[in-house]
Amino acid sequence: MNTVLRRAMYEAGLSELDLSAELAVDPKTVRNWMHGQVPHPGTRAALAQLLGVDATILWPALDRSVAGTDRPSDLVAVYPRSSTIDRSDWLALFAGAQTAIGILTGSTRLLSDHDVIRTLRDRVRAGAEVRILLTSSPEGTSSTEPLPSALERLLMDEPGIELRLHTAVPYNSLYIADDQLLVNQHSYGVPAGESPVFHYRRTADSELFDTYVSSFELVWAAAQGDARLSSRTAT
Repeated sequence: MNTVLRRAMYEAGLSELDLSAELAVDPKTVRNWMHGQVPHPGTRAALAQLLGVDATILWPALDRSVAGTDRPSDLVAVYPRSSTIDRSDWLALFAGAQTAIGILTGSTRLLSDHDVIRTLRDRVRAGAEVRILLTSSPEGTSSTEPLPSALERLLMDEPGIELRLHTAVPYNSLYIADDQLLVNQHSYGVPAGESPVFHYRRTADSELFDTYVSSFELVWAAAQGDARLSSRTAT
């Protein structure tokens, strides 16, 4: 089941019949795509454009942006700048998570987006675990930026979402959604939006994916719950 495709269709307000008409294919073909079949390249590009979602998000295994036989098996794509990733791609990434979402970042910009917050709420209500790690100030009393009001309301309303503050050196920002991972590398003197992003997917021998997830878990274990939300976060 391609849950990312299904969510992208929902976000675009398009049904199976809509896609069938727009792409001149049988409705059964659309259902096959939703159940995991990959469209032919021309149709795939048209479908991605119609949904407004990058094809590497809808079908990560097909990306060939990194050439060569030495390419790691779990590396799906490389984006030269975080700003090149569309908002709809972020939404599709989180919407596709069924069991776990992990976010480690020093910026609350993405978490200020009301649609991102709504997607996180939808996921936790569907049973997914959502954990958020933000960079703490030197005093350890607050994150480096004020919590966006939408995020603060989400934390208060949804006990299934946890926020912790950490003091680890932020070598990168991590965005984990089940078997998908985006790593925004931090380049000295370069804003996060202008720094590269690596897209990984868990595989049978996904060494890089597992390394980053282990890093997230180490930071999570050492982090502290936000004192302003101590009644609902763990320490």
